[in-house]
Order: sequence, then structure tokens, then C-alpha cells
Amino acid sequence: MSFVIPDPIRTTLPVAGTADTFPVRRVYCVGRNYAAHAIEMGHDPDREDPFFFLKCPENIVTANGSGEITFPYPSASNDVHHEIEMIVALKSGGRDIALDDALGHVYGYGAGLDMTRRDLQGEMKKAGRPWEIGKAFDHSAPMTGLVPVSQAGHPDAGAVRLKVNGEVRQQGDLNQMVWKVPEMISYLSGLFELAAGDLIMSGTPSGVGPVARGDLMEGFVEGVGGFQCRVV
Repeated sequence: MSFVIPDPIRTTLPVAGTADTFPVRRVYCVGRNYAAHAIEMGHDPDREDPFFFLKCPENIVTANGSGEITFPYPSASNDVHHEIEMIVALKSGGRDIALDDALGHVYGYGAGLDMTRRDLQGEMKKAGRPWEIGKAFDHSAPMTGLVPVSQAGHPDAGAVRLKVNGEVRQQGDLNQMVWKVPEMISYLSGLFELAAGDLIMSGTPSGVGPVARGDLMEGFVEGVGGFQCRVV
């Protein structure tokens, strides 16, 4: 068999402290998974069924040789927002995964940003259309490498923080997530067949806001690690 076009390069994430890499299959994102963020976005914070949207593996961007991630300010938007999140990486999957079995499918955890063209997302919401142009644009998923469960355990509490130019913008705790990691995995597996290589971006605390070219974003998820991301 021969391909009629060049075979696209597979997206991978580094594994912290090793030369290993983690191949990415899909990127699922949980919406409004912190009550305070739901409120700031104008929604009822009461617990409701989780909802998901997708980014593309090709949206992921990782650190360059200097250890800093570069985020190019995207076209067609004048209101690009940061959203700091913990990332869950799966080593296996399936359908209708039982809640008690869910954590057994996790390879490790990372930290990252769900960068959002908020103005375009807002237009799509008003029109009742999909969010992809606001969420799944190039370089919209800056991420750290992954920390395996053997090192990180399964973080269910700890600080989630984002600074922009040294000022704290987002501050929360993993224990504030409305839907916990096992619940996300179990529920999502009822909608899609999950598989090794899938990532789940687990939602963001309140305090989301705009960035501009030249800004330095510093993210941190306790028990997982941190990163620096420069807007260019």
C-alpha cells in the first residue's frame, strides 16, 4: 500500500524525565467543570450532565528548546482567552467503562491551556452553531509533558493556577471540579469508544480572560507541574 499524499506526522507528548513519548489519538474537553467558571460564563452552576467538545491533536503545542511554549496569536479574533486545565492521558479505553474501573485506564497527567477565540465562540453560541472555530484552531492547546501515574498518583486535590505577566488570573483547586476524573471517563465512554492515546482536558477554574502579544502565561497544576507560555 502506498499513500497518495505524505503520511501526516503523528502528534506526541513527551513523558517527563524520560526519552519516551505519548502518541495522541483524540483530545476531549469538558465544558464548565468548575462551578465558579460556569457562573462567570453566565450559566447555572448546579450539577448537570457533563458536556464535551473536541480539539484536534494537531492543535497541541509543546515547549521549544528553551523550555518555553510559544503561542502564536491567532487570526480572525481580537479576544483570545486563557483557560488553565489538568490533562488526563489514557493508556487504554473501551465503551461503558464502570466508574470503579475508570482510573485503571489512566496513563498519567499533564497541564495545559484551552486557548479560546472568545469572540468567535460567542458568535457561534448565539447562532446555535458548533464551537470549533473558537476552540480547535492552530496552536490552541499548549501542553506540558505527561507525568505517569506511577509518579503523580491520581491528583484529586491541589492548586490550579495561572499567572499572566506575574499577576494571578486564575486560582482554583482540583477538588472543585464538578465532575471528577473517574466520572468524566465513565460518562465519556458512554458516548464514544475511548482508546489508548486519548486526552481529556478536565475544565478550568474561574478567572478566564484575554491575552495579548508579548504576554507571558505561567501555569501550574499541583502534583503535575507547570509551564511558561509566551504569546507571540
